[in-house]
Amino acid sequence: MRDTLRSLLAEPRVPNPPVRVWRDWALVGLLVPVAIAEGIFREDVVWRPLVLVLGVAMIFTLLWRRTHPLAVVGVVFGAITALNIAAITTGSPEVGLYTTVFILLLPYSLLRWASGPEAAIGLALITATAILGGVAAAAADGTKNVLLETLIGGALFLEFPAALGASVRYRENSRLREIDQVKYREREQLARELHDTVAHHVSAIAVQAQAGRAIAASDPEGAVARLAVIEEEASRTLAEMRSMVSSLRSDDEPELAPQRGIADIETLAASIGGPMRIDVELSGDLDDLRPLVETAIYRLAQESITNAVRHARHATHVRVSVTTDGGVVRLKVTDDGETTTPVRNPSGYGLMGMAERVALVGGTLTAGPQPDKGWTVSAVLPKTGGNR
Repeated sequence: MRDTLRSLLAEPRVPNPPVRVWRDWALVGLLVPVAIAEGIFREDVVWRPLVLVLGVAMIFTLLWRRTHPLAVVGVVFGAITALNIAAITTGSPEVGLYTTVFILLLPYSLLRWASGPEAAIGLALITATAILGGVAAAAADGTKNVLLETLIGGALFLEFPAALGASVRYRENSRLREIDQVKYREREQLARELHDTVAHHVSAIAVQAQAGRAIAASDPEGAVARLAVIEEEASRTLAEMRSMVSSLRSDDEPELAPQRGIADIETLAASIGGPMRIDVELSGDLDDLRPLVETAIYRLAQESITNAVRHARHATHVRVSVTTDGGVVRLKVTDDGETTTPVRNPSGYGLMGMAERVALVGGTLTAGPQPDKGWTVSAVLPKTGGNR
């Protein structure tokens, strides 16, 4: 209970509330002439000039009920409280116009737009006004039953719009939290795709550049061939980046870029080049995999190969194996680098992104050094992509 109360009091004011909409002006335009007519023609109105001026002035506060909910509640209910106190002290009949029924909008606005502390102060003021209204009605009638009936009726009368405002606010907050979660997942997905794409191609470019520099003096034609591979990798990287940016900028439904699959792993391995040999072994029934699973396997293999190229010290051989076993597909990537390498991925995002990608399709991932030497990445994914 204490935690709930603390959470409510810590609730911030709703940012950027609507200032005024046409409905506000229409409501004010309707209530003002009705209040004037009631103040002039209703026979039992006491303190007619004062009540009429206050009633019309309070109507205009509706224009600020979203941007300044507590101030509006303070002005309106403060004025009503002052009239009730005056009625009690002078023994006058109950003061007020029927038009002031518009005050029902104020508890709603208070709970819908105000901060937690503002809502608490406003509700306290509304409660005090309701109590004084009951006392004024009882004093005018001379019976205690009227006081009880007025208090109960006033509480129900004012609590309903307050509860409605709180409910609308809760639903809106839930909707905004859901939107934030969707944005977060989209950012994570984009980060994974960018990391997998850029890291792999840049690593391939770096390997080809190193090889070209090493053979430039002794084999100029080979160095030129390395430059051609670098150009091809750079063009492929730019094309994939443009595809991503285009899909993000498009207002229409974006055309999804062709997703890589298991069949592309061999092309992926061949694009690395350099002194490191990369063998790919595909076995089993790999034709009935869901596209989501195929893409995940490809990206996992891509990241594993990239990590081996970038971080495996003195590695000469990488082996990629994709097999099926019943309802699952297994990926295993091993290299023969030194096991003394302290950190396989300094940025930390590669393995984290791999784990997130595997979790999205309901699989499992393990990665770590081998007992003798090298590094192993193993993933087991359901063919159907799990229940995610």
